[in-house]
Amino acid sequence: MPIDSTHDDLSSLRIDHSLRGGTGGEPSPWTNRVILYGIAIVVLLGVSAMAYRLLASDTPEVEVVRAAAESSDAAGSTVLSASGYIVAHHKINVNSKVTGRVAWIGVEKGDKVKAGQVLVRLEDDEFRAVYEQARGGVENAKAYLAELQNGSRPEEVQQAQHNLDEARATAANDKVILGRTRDLAAQGVLSKQALDDATAKYESDQQRVNSLGQGYALAKLGPRVEEIARAKGALLQAEGQMAYAKSQLDATQIRAPVTGTILERKAERGELVTAQFASGAEGGPQGSAVALADLNDLQVELDIAQDDFAKLSSGQKGIVTTDAFPDRKYEGFIAEMSPEANRQKATVQVKVRVQTPDGYLRPEMNATVKFLANEPKAGGQQPAGVFVPSTALRDRNGKKVVFLAFNGKALMREVQVVSTRSGGALVSGLVGGESLITTAPAGLKDGDKIKIKGQA
Repeated sequence: MPIDSTHDDLSSLRIDHSLRGGTGGEPSPWTNRVILYGIAIVVLLGVSAMAYRLLASDTPEVEVVRAAAESSDAAGSTVLSASGYIVAHHKINVNSKVTGRVAWIGVEKGDKVKAGQVLVRLEDDEFRAVYEQARGGVENAKAYLAELQNGSRPEEVQQAQHNLDEARATAANDKVILGRTRDLAAQGVLSKQALDDATAKYESDQQRVNSLGQGYALAKLGPRVEEIARAKGALLQAEGQMAYAKSQLDATQIRAPVTGTILERKAERGELVTAQFASGAEGGPQGSAVALADLNDLQVELDIAQDDFAKLSSGQKGIVTTDAFPDRKYEGFIAEMSPEANRQKATVQVKVRVQTPDGYLRPEMNATVKFLANEPKAGGQQPAGVFVPSTALRDRNGKKVVFLAFNGKALMREVQVVSTRSGGALVSGLVGGESLITTAPAGLKDGDKIKIKGQA
């Protein structure tokens, strides 16, 4: 390309300053004003933002809760709903008093039984033998006592008297022989040895007479009182042993202690049943034979949070429903409140008795209880007001006050406590629906600016 044409093109790109206004090439006054105003606005906005940040950092941040109004006509309304499980009031594991092997079991799960009905029989050969042995001991002791109490028979007394008479006659005859022997010995006809033999025989007869005389007297008197008492004690001991053996024999028949329904069959024929050394191993001794309960006496077992426990009282009514049959409702009332709380779960156990249970209710079913407010006393009404949590109530000059959050400010209102509740109080002086400040600085005053936590 020729150099001259290139120069012409570059010249066309130059700025022509002659097009400016007649200010000798300087910016117009209007332009300068616009620039100055813009700078001023930017500086003002920056100062305002900085001031807002400084002022906002001094505004306390608070937490609020909505005040809840309560009606005076609260009877019959639901004050609390809780879930739990249906349980039998009394579940019984039927054990055996003796250790034995099951010979017969006559119930299945779900069977209805009556009190005293035989449920299980154990093998009883050994127990029956022990009982028969004890019964024989009783009969022996009875016979011996009767013998002592009746005393000697007339025939025995008569025999003793005859023996005594015979001994006396023998002694009398030997006395005569002794006299003759003494005379003949004095004459030298008989030896001194013959005299000694006759003397010894007579003295022996005398001793026999004395012995038979004592036997005759005892035969007429009969046995001693102490001997009869000892025989009576032996009889009582034998009867006790027989009663124990009989109870052991009877225990081989396991009976239903109450009328109810069999919940579980735990033993089978041929298994060992015991209440002393039950084993969890397969084939080991079983601790109980069956489990039963009266399904006409059912309860709902609930764990109530400690914060809600104050809403309930003994005997308070409730409506029971189950997850399985939600359309069926049952009336109930609080029958038991645990005297101690569960520290780990922070709950208190409550049991609600079902007044009219039926076949639809089964133990271990999920159940829900809606507790109803107690009916007001005659001539009285339930207190009405607004529920205020404890964290919102404050003391000012001996008065109870609350702070309301309204249009970015804290407004103090005086209230009167109607009644105390769990976690707060029922007060008058509010209408309900107000935003109550629960968490705020200790020095908060009426009219102070505030900022609600979580709001821009």
